Amino acid sequence: MCDPLLSLSTAIKATALIQRWYRCKRAQLEIRRRYSLTIFESIEYADEQEQTQLSNFFTFMLEHCVHRGEDSYVIEYEKIDVPDSYRGPRLSFPLNIAHAKALLNALKNQQLLHPRYVLQLLRETRRLLKEKPNITHVSVSYFKEITICGDLHGNLDDLLLVFHKNGLPSENNPYVFNGDFVDRGKNSMEILIILFVFLLIYPNDFHLNRGNHEDFILNMKYGFTKEVLKKYKVHGMTILYHLREIFSWLPLATVVNNKVLIVHGGISDTTDLDLLKLLERNKRKDILRRTLHERSLSEPQHTTPKKQMPILCSSQVLDILWSDPKKQHGCTLNKRRGGGCCFGPDTTDQLLKKHNLKMLIRSHEFKPDGYDLAHDGKVITIFSASNYYEEGSNRGAYIRMNPDLVPHFIQYQVCVSTDKRKNWERVKTIEQSALQTLQKRIFIHKQKLMDTFAKYDSGRISVSDWAAVMESVLQLKLPWRTLKSRLVKTDPDGNVDYMSCFYYMDTVQPTLVETLCKYSRDLQMIFNIMDEDQSGLISPDEFRKTWKIFSSYLDIHSHDEAIDKLVQSIDYNKDGYIDFNEFLEAFHVVHKLENKAA
Repeated sequence: MCDPLLSLSTAIKATALIQRWYRCKRAQLEIRRRYSLTIFESIEYADEQEQTQLSNFFTFMLEHCVHRGEDSYVIEYEKIDVPDSYRGPRLSFPLNIAHAKALLNALKNQQLLHPRYVLQLLRETRRLLKEKPNITHVSVSYFKEITICGDLHGNLDDLLLVFHKNGLPSENNPYVFNGDFVDRGKNSMEILIILFVFLLIYPNDFHLNRGNHEDFILNMKYGFTKEVLKKYKVHGMTILYHLREIFSWLPLATVVNNKVLIVHGGISDTTDLDLLKLLERNKRKDILRRTLHERSLSEPQHTTPKKQMPILCSSQVLDILWSDPKKQHGCTLNKRRGGGCCFGPDTTDQLLKKHNLKMLIRSHEFKPDGYDLAHDGKVITIFSASNYYEEGSNRGAYIRMNPDLVPHFIQYQVCVSTDKRKNWERVKTIEQSALQTLQKRIFIHKQKLMDTFAKYDSGRISVSDWAAVMESVLQLKLPWRTLKSRLVKTDPDGNVDYMSCFYYMDTVQPTLVETLCKYSRDLQMIFNIMDEDQSGLISPDEFRKTWKIFSSYLDIHSHDEAIDKLVQSIDYNKDGYIDFNEFLEAFHVVHKLENKAA
């Protein structure tokens, strides 16, 4: 007969083993999830840093490809007829809550607002924003709590979910949206339309702060420009021109009950709210390009106070849009992003004390839980775009605040298929997407990696050396040792076969893949600028016009004959037009010639 005590002891041991195994598996999943999110975030910051190097060129190209005057705000929309066949939402001004509800329902059902109404909405929004101060002051009471939302990045479902959970904006339900409404997601235009409609209906209870992505240079790279041109083919460039104006008029900060400062990015050790109140914000349309250009022209010690003023004003705006908090004391340049500063707890205390504030609320940074506290709770990050990198990657959140000024965080996550999958399945999907993104980044830098690996005697090196090379070339600050098993093969002695980094793309011509991986997004931007009618093809006239602008940027003279010969040489199938594949192939040929010359 079986001993009951022995059976109980065996059962307890089995239970303990199962619990230990379960905890171990959960810990492993959490490690995989965290390093996947770190990969996404590191590459995002590196991408932003590289964008600063191209900002001057793309600013020049877009400025010279769109020629509109202020009078077009009136002329454009009034000249556009709305056909009887149009079944989308209609707007009549002044707007009311019925318009807003009808519009929400229409956009939720993927209907497109007619460009006539879009342009009229933009005109009215610009008129209202011009009356707003640089820093908006709002008051809350126990009967009128305020809701603060962070980055949305084109995720319409997040905005609709916030309104569903928290109620629509009203005089008794005020909102602050803290920038980065656009880019990355596919519904940036719909989000802007909704935000602008509520701004016009409740101008005293609905507030918008500018984010670093409310900038037409970033929009060209991160998807918003492409979205607008795709949805509004005929009037897309006009809409983009007007949006550039509107972005420049967005307020820079909001202060709640004179105690809580809300800005998109952060602060620096030179941030001065009194100076921010006085500057002409609309003259800083392209913040990143303008500020970096001004800083490069002269050092502070070699300029007069009069010349220093524009540089100081631009730096103030750049810092509040681009900065991030850090744990260490001090204030340093934000090298990871290429703009703004990294500010420590001492910088936070300095600003709060100077302006008699209690806390700083900012956005700008991905957070897995949708929010984060830093500097002893004095700096709060709120991020409202759920599933930012991949479905299931993170929650979104918003803040509710009453006169006690104690933030209450409400988390959420838009779920399409996430609830139907197990945790390990969600982590696996996130991990695979992150590793694919990282592998692409590795391949972009293949030649530089190969040159560095070549300093070693054989095709195999130690894990330490491999990790050191990967970090020195890619500079992503990733846990390379942890990622080793996912990226490379090792021999029985534990040495790394560094060539295995590139095996996954061996079937394609290396130079072409490397080139296109590195430049495809930038080339797509240039192609879209050239393709004025958004037909997907560049005509000889479109190419000639844009090439002359490009030549003027480089300060070179181009004859029409030479340009026509260039068009003919790029048009490989001789159909009279240049498609994107032909455009890429022409770039590849030039790249090969440059490599041979080098």
